Amino acid sequence: MLQSFDHVNVKTGRLEEMVAWYADILDLYAGWRPSFPFPGAWLYLGDHPYIHLVGMDTEPVSEDPKIEHYAFRATGKTAFLEKLAARGVVYQLSEVQDAGIVQVNIFDPDGNHIHIDFALNEAA
Repeated sequence: MLQSFDHVNVKTGRLEEMVAWYADILDLYAGWRPSFPFPGAWLYLGDHPYIHLVGMDTEPVSEDPKIEHYAFRATGKTAFLEKLAARGVVYQLSEVQDAGIVQVNIFDPDGNHIHIDFALNEAA
């Protein structure tokens, strides 16, 4: 029986840039990672590594893995939007009335779609 979501694994040819972006934009931090025989980083939210980056020597060839996006739930929408604007990160807002959320859609340096979900009734 499933208990919870564990992590997403992302290949990248820009390991250092991706680690820095996730730290700066999403406040995830690089933490402990097993000593795998290939480069990578585990990015933590609290005490759990939700993003596993795998470093590639070259940019991965798109094999269309069928993952359209991954998402986080958050609070502090105003501060987050201000951070995105200050760093020149382009975003799109989508209200999902039935779910009671506002999605802030962004893309990481490799073009992976991420949305950050805020309660619809949180101040803009």
